Amino acid sequence: MKSREFTRCLVFGGVLALLSGVLSAQGTQADYERAFQLQEKSRAAALNITGPVVWTEGTNRFCYRKTVRGGFEFILVDADHIVKRPAFDHEKLAASLSRATGEKHDARNLPFDRVVFVDKERAVEFEFGDGKWKCDLAAYACVKIGPSSRARPSPFAPAPPPSRNPIPSPDGKWEAFIRDHNVYVRSADRKDEFPMSLEGIAGDEYNWESLVWAPDSNKLAAFRIRPGARRKIQYVESSPADQLQPKYHAIEYLKPGDPLDEFQPVLFHVDTKKQFIVDKSLFPNPYFPNTNFNMRYSKAYLAWRKDSRAFTFEYNQRGHQVYRVIEVDGRSGQARALVDEECRTFFSYYGKLYRYDVQDGREIIWMSERDGWNHLYLYDGATGQVKNQITRGEWVVRGVDRVDEENRRIFFRAGGMVPGKDPYLLHSYRINFDGTGLTPLTETDGNHTVVFSPDLKYFVDTWSRIDLPPVVELRRTADRRLLMDVERADIQELLKMGYRMPEVFSAKGRDGQTDIWGVVFRPRSFDPSRKYPVIEYIYAGPHDSFVPKSFSPFHSMQALAELGFIVVQCDGMGTSNRSKAFHDVCWKDIADGGFPDRIPWIKALAAKDPSCDISRVGIYGHSAGGQNTLTALLFHPDFYKAGVSSCGCHDNRMDKISWNEQWMGWPIGPEYAASSNVDNAWRLQGNLLLSVGELDTNVDPASTMQVVNALIKANKVFDLIVLPGQGHTTGGTYGDRKRYDFFVRHLLGVEPPEWNKEKIPSGNQ
Repeated sequence: MKSREFTRCLVFGGVLALLSGVLSAQGTQADYERAFQLQEKSRAAALNITGPVVWTEGTNRFCYRKTVRGGFEFILVDADHIVKRPAFDHEKLAASLSRATGEKHDARNLPFDRVVFVDKERAVEFEFGDGKWKCDLAAYACVKIGPSSRARPSPFAPAPPPSRNPIPSPDGKWEAFIRDHNVYVRSADRKDEFPMSLEGIAGDEYNWESLVWAPDSNKLAAFRIRPGARRKIQYVESSPADQLQPKYHAIEYLKPGDPLDEFQPVLFHVDTKKQFIVDKSLFPNPYFPNTNFNMRYSKAYLAWRKDSRAFTFEYNQRGHQVYRVIEVDGRSGQARALVDEECRTFFSYYGKLYRYDVQDGREIIWMSERDGWNHLYLYDGATGQVKNQITRGEWVVRGVDRVDEENRRIFFRAGGMVPGKDPYLLHSYRINFDGTGLTPLTETDGNHTVVFSPDLKYFVDTWSRIDLPPVVELRRTADRRLLMDVERADIQELLKMGYRMPEVFSAKGRDGQTDIWGVVFRPRSFDPSRKYPVIEYIYAGPHDSFVPKSFSPFHSMQALAELGFIVVQCDGMGTSNRSKAFHDVCWKDIADGGFPDRIPWIKALAAKDPSCDISRVGIYGHSAGGQNTLTALLFHPDFYKAGVSSCGCHDNRMDKISWNEQWMGWPIGPEYAASSNVDNAWRLQGNLLLSVGELDTNVDPASTMQVVNALIKANKVFDLIVLPGQGHTTGGTYGDRKRYDFFVRHLLGVEPPEWNKEKIPSGNQ
């Protein structure tokens, strides 16, 4: 009797639990299969989704790729004649490429995503694999013409030796070169040769890559470099594919606090053989990490004015609180600051560093956050004084697309100008140098990507929202008139599959006033009467904002939601693209991570939607997001119960110098330890899964292993995956499955399928 009553109680309790939505059949093998196959099926079902627009130089025609049934098609549009047609014969190009490569290529799935028309549109160039290719469109003959610009050499491959060819003067009469650490000049016929400097020695020598002639061929400028640290990280490749025994590698990798290179600019007059060593009082402590790169790709490079009156370079003071544009007089070697920026916290050079010299530097367009918002300013190049602020208001300039010097206009992107709308949505605008004539080029409520024709006569506007399919329009720049509806996405098949639009959600942050914006993903089988654990995907790196704003037929967060979760992402304070005050929250406090905004945001979501069970909240992230994930568990254990952290930069003293000194400051202070997941590992209360690639060259793998060491010393329980042979990765499909398993087990309370016995889910996430 007792046994039957006990059984009835179990059954009755189970029914109540099911009715309340606590228990479910979620986390099954079928859920996993659906999650892993979602990407391939979703993208195949969305039609007329376009890739990047590429204008053909010297024409008013542009090309793009779009999704069609069975794959992709390239389209060419003539803006002058409002005509659209296939860009080329896809069948013929596929056949030619198949012959050239010895591999079968399908006309609907060509192995590249963009083409560039060349040779007066008689040929196209494209890249795939490790090569750059050209196809003649008359004969349809494809040939490989060089290496791909996208190909990335192994990070452990030795750097190619820099060019040591003499640098000819613009008039061809002289050659400059470095010998015995000093600058030399010789005549082109090599009959006359003489040193321009004598003081260069090993360890304080002239840098070949910085050597640059003035246009008048009588002046030279160069940096003399005193090298700083050359720290190396050592790696053990445990399981190489081509041999049994491990391999050993090393890379140069500077960390916060390491001694940096010091540079000394020097001016030379060839006719008098005179040397001018430039006074360093305006640039005493440069943030100049190393010289193992082409100087011409650095903001610090030396650039001559076209009339040879002066050369310029940019100076970022270590600590990122002083930034100057320095001009050195070409006659006297006297230096002056054309632009002088100082701030209490940090000067951000991620997307907020812009300079355009008008008429050979007679004026300068400069970007600054000095009034609390990211805006453009016009400088007088002769006096170094601000002539006028070009843009202003409680919104931010997000980038400059084009400067029209002739008409003194700027075409730029901005966010936050439309009251009441998502401030992260990008719109394009036009404004005059003097700040008048502000004109919106895009007005529809969406995230806009604008690409102008070479002559600025037209622009292509691709716009969407995360909850609105994309539209591609051709417009005339002068009056913004719509000339052609180029494409409109067709998502009918996607909707038939059960596609569920992500939800845009905003709520107040820590101050009770500032709106925090994010997105919410629910299972396609969402039942509002049930309770779902909430999982936050986090990346709180201060260099940008990260919540997706444009439509996509697939989001990885949706795949995770299919297992029975509500998955969310938001941009808390400390991230970029809002006001300077919003951004400054991160300064010397990476551990803040925006959590005082994120937690109220999730609570506000739960107050609106009772299906959110915030007694079961998980979090996951990669790299800086991996650091944020563990920080959540360490400092907010009352809210976050489980976390999956991959390749985290868990201690800012262990990670790369560039990213960390900018936000955490220099010299290294106690703030670094206060934000360290290693120093605070003893705080762990929730469930934690760590993963790391043993060959991670982005974040030192020791950063994760030092957390592991601290957790062991604190006698904490956690899980760890070390990925042999892998770099800065979440682990691919294997890592996805382990993350899914972890949350299914710890948040759903369900044991995942026994994958060593069951069929492992497949897909192409």
